[in-house]
Amino acid sequence: MTIQQIQAHSPEAQSADLVADNISKLKALFPELVTETTTDGKTTAALNIDVLKALMGDATSTDAEEKYGLNWHGKRKARQIALTPSTGTLRPVPTESVDWDTTQNLMIEGDNLEVLKLLQKSYAGKVKLIYIDPPYNTGKDFVYPDNFQDNIKNYLELTGQTEGGAKITSNTDASGRFHTDWLNMMYPRLKLARNLLKDEGVIFVSIADHEIHNLRSLMNEVFGEENFVASIVWQKVYAPKNSARHFSEDHDYVVVYAKNAETWVPRPLPRTAEQDAHYSNPDSDPRGLWRADGMSARNFYSKGTYAITTPGGRLIEGPPSGRYWVYSEEKFRELDADRRIWWGADGNNQPAVKRFLSEVGGGRVPQTLWFYEEVGHTQEAKKELIATVDFPNSDVVFDTPKPTRLLRRILQIATSPESNDLIIDFFAGTGSTMDAVFQQNADDGGSRRCILVQLPEPLTGGESVGWSSIADITKARLVGAGKRQRAAKAGDVGFRVFKLDTSNIRAWNPNPADLKGSLFANLEHIEPGRSNDDLLYEILLKLGLDLCVPMEQKQIAGKTVHSIGGGTLLACLDERINVADAEGLALGMAQWRDQQGTATETTAVFRDSAFENDVAKSNLAAILEQHGVKNVRSL
Repeated sequence: MTIQQIQAHSPEAQSADLVADNISKLKALFPELVTETTTDGKTTAALNIDVLKALMGDATSTDAEEKYGLNWHGKRKARQIALTPSTGTLRPVPTESVDWDTTQNLMIEGDNLEVLKLLQKSYAGKVKLIYIDPPYNTGKDFVYPDNFQDNIKNYLELTGQTEGGAKITSNTDASGRFHTDWLNMMYPRLKLARNLLKDEGVIFVSIADHEIHNLRSLMNEVFGEENFVASIVWQKVYAPKNSARHFSEDHDYVVVYAKNAETWVPRPLPRTAEQDAHYSNPDSDPRGLWRADGMSARNFYSKGTYAITTPGGRLIEGPPSGRYWVYSEEKFRELDADRRIWWGADGNNQPAVKRFLSEVGGGRVPQTLWFYEEVGHTQEAKKELIATVDFPNSDVVFDTPKPTRLLRRILQIATSPESNDLIIDFFAGTGSTMDAVFQQNADDGGSRRCILVQLPEPLTGGESVGWSSIADITKARLVGAGKRQRAAKAGDVGFRVFKLDTSNIRAWNPNPADLKGSLFANLEHIEPGRSNDDLLYEILLKLGLDLCVPMEQKQIAGKTVHSIGGGTLLACLDERINVADAEGLALGMAQWRDQQGTATETTAVFRDSAFENDVAKSNLAAILEQHGVKNVRSL
């Protein structure tokens, strides 16, 4: 057996290949739809458009014909960007984290487009709730200028991590692409986000009037119009703005789409004291508190026009004009015999049905109008932020932060405390979403997990306390929120920090003027300055393992071996493995795997440059294969 080496362009060194996945799914459904073409000796899959049209029942229309839908300049490129794998990685930063060894929460610094790509293998189909508060496109919001050719390089330049002269610019009205830029930014991110949702998952998107029409059209295309759930109106301010030119803008929207609206159902909200106050028990009914509902309705009912005699002897010849009794006479008699009809204190009123509080259930159906008294407003959100983080500059406050009460309302509707639900917010801003998760878990004993993604956009005003970017504010807020909940003996209030960077695996980039020197320079396949932990977490991403998966390590044959996910991955990243080491190392790793009772297939990974020679490599691989570890790779 030989060990297959992972190189910069290997599938394992990239995020999920969404194009290949799409082709595979199409081929499984319609084998005749996918054909093969050969160009310059290379065979690739191709889509037969004529067959596709025939399958859709349309053999005459052409692409040139007009179609209903949202189109804009750059849409094709935006689709390509979503499908292009990322060759970056996420590097762990334990020193900036809280409770690294135990937490299940993640705070990721980076361009959310690249991060979403990198999360595809590990988190596809695992997220219960996505909440995002994207830039509202007011003319001054930061726009993510995606570079189709080299997004990682572009990202490092934009955030000041490398010197390339690139500038971060605002999306101004003068650009002539006010809506187009926003759509090009949002489209690939929403496409990737949908892949992360569970079948019973849901996405909530905060948006203002500026882009709600485009957002709805965009979401219809990405999620399907049939999966639209609601457009919630949130009263974001508590007083009118007299300086407004036309109207005081008092609300934002929260647009809701399900992965599958046929199966997704919102969880009921807790009942309020005001709602329960409508219930009483004037007749001392042993079934408890109740309220009276009228027994007539406007809907036609063929059996709903009979006469009724009250207990006091008054004849009611039928329901009020233009209305019908909601029950048949037979059903009405049953309810009356069960003391479920209320006739008033004197027994001569119109009949009403008693609705018992004990039968209403433990909650109320969510409504689409959310007032600030219930879910907070923007001023409350700013005060929360300032109270959690000590700002060195009072001007460094976001214009549109979201109150945690708003986010907790969303958590109550879309997640359950007992299910370890995973929430992701990839426009994290100040970190309100994870703060709200901490609070909600503390309140109901939940075990929700949260992943935040925030671009480290350069920031002025925070240098005195070590802040250089918005992501620094995010982390500072999470630390403060965690301390507050830790005092209340809450559960997991930590977070692991990861930062987007170029892959740890070096790409072949020869110097044409010095090929010999290039060969020697590439003997080591790992980028200089990268740690074993950097390598380990890149392997996790490429193999599709959770970034918070349990890890163990032990010394075997004098080498450090890591076991991830109960033996799903065994990694030895030591820099030297001699021929004499191979047998003891391989036998020890196989024995440790057996001790852990690993039921799944195990992948073993080593540094390629660590092997003394081919004998050491082949011996180790052969022994591992003999003991059931057949997937052996090197970096």
